[in-house]
Amino acid sequence: MRHPPSGAARRRARRATGSTPLRRRHLTGTTLILAGLAATLAALVFPVWTYADRSADEAETLSTSTLSTQYGPLSPLDQDFLTKVRLAGLWELPAGRQAERKGTTPAVRTAGEHLVEGHTLLDARVRNVARHLGLVLPEEPTAQQRRWLDTLDSSQGEAYDRDFATLLRQAHGTVFPLVAQVRASTRNVLVRELAEDANTTVLDHIKVLEATGYVDFDAMARDAGAASPPPGSVVPLPSAAASATSATSAS
Repeated sequence: MRHPPSGAARRRARRATGSTPLRRRHLTGTTLILAGLAATLAALVFPVWTYADRSADEAETLSTSTLSTQYGPLSPLDQDFLTKVRLAGLWELPAGRQAERKGTTPAVRTAGEHLVEGHTLLDARVRNVARHLGLVLPEEPTAQQRRWLDTLDSSQGEAYDRDFATLLRQAHGTVFPLVAQVRASTRNVLVRELAEDANTTVLDHIKVLEATGYVDFDAMARDAGAASPPPGSVVPLPSAAASATSATSAS
């Protein structure tokens, strides 16, 4: 009568044949499945976490990632702000110089002087900040901004005063909320300091433009109701100059 093999004999036989106990095979398979599920979950959760604190519009318009700098994180909103400040200077500086020459009233010429002074300082500041942060800024105004400058080039007399005041007032009114948002949320020291300077400058320009008496607030209200620009947009709506010119023709 043969006795059943002992436990030690069974283990030696399993090692010789390369077989694995059912329980061990079950545990190994479960571990692999759980690891795969964890990897899949991480891949799904990461992008959601990255964009969880952004609005839908920001997620669409801001595609860059947060950059690490010695002055603090440089968020997509920070980068967008620096770009908008640079673009503002590229077309509002020439507009201010032009108003100093073409403005028909002292108030319009004074507004031009304020634009030149303010954007000369801001433009130098933003380019210096960008150099420290390793961010490349635009060197030319956008095609739309060039068209606005062309509109001002072709305007004369009181029509010019109205176009200038309305276009520039709307531009500064649009960028004002962005400056406040960046100042409140940025974790970058250089961006925070620039936002403070920009806030003071933009508010000053809003005041001197309104002091001209030529800002068409009705046209601005109509444009605002017709289309809401994306957060952080620094440029005015295309219809502003046309609205100002129409108001001049009607008068």
